[in-house]
Amino acid sequence: MMAEWTASMAQFVIRHAGWAGPVFGLLTFGESLAVVGLFIPATTLMIAVGGLVGSGLLDLAPVLGWGIAGALAGDWLSYLAGRWIGPTAWRRWPLNRHRSSVARARLFFRRFGFASVFVGRFLGPLRAMVPLVAGVMRMRTRSFQLANCLSAILWVPGLLAPGFLAARAVPTRWTAEAHVAAIVVASLVVTAVATIVLGVGLRRTDRKRAHRKRIFDQPRLMSCSGTKR
Repeated sequence: MMAEWTASMAQFVIRHAGWAGPVFGLLTFGESLAVVGLFIPATTLMIAVGGLVGSGLLDLAPVLGWGIAGALAGDWLSYLAGRWIGPTAWRRWPLNRHRSSVARARLFFRRFGFASVFVGRFLGPLRAMVPLVAGVMRMRTRSFQLANCLSAILWVPGLLAPGFLAARAVPTRWTAEAHVAAIVVASLVVTAVATIVLGVGLRRTDRKRAHRKRIFDQPRLMSCSGTKR
């Protein structure tokens, strides 16, 4: 189903090439927007757009420009929402339905600060949450915008690169439909591999954190038991 949706959207972008930039900007905006980015399956399509650029079916400049603008706007709006709502955001819908994602983003921000906003852009589960957390935690606006701009400028080309390189490897004698099919398959493979690698990394991080917590809590438990005696 994901492959069919991506292929149909790619065909739509090809038929309306003049709107490719704004459409891509909406995708990066949605991916970067707090909470919303958790539900938009746009990463595969964005990689596929890179393939369409690499095959010569779309122009690079508008796609790149709109993509960066959308990414900047999504993170900035999430940050402003966090500053406006404040700490009560954690207890409100819809964040109270995603407590594990919120907790991971809060821990990530407390541990890395400025770097969390920059690096979080490249980590799917954190991308849609870290800017909101930064706003709630009252991160300095200038620092946030610096991390926001630098990460967007690198993230968008990074999204386009896998599809672009895959399209360059496709024989030029193939038809446009064959190009789209090959690009969609390559995009799905790249997304699946990235998701698996990221998921394994997050699980290892959670296990290490749980292990450290047990080690830290053990002396306290022993102390408490000794006091009772």
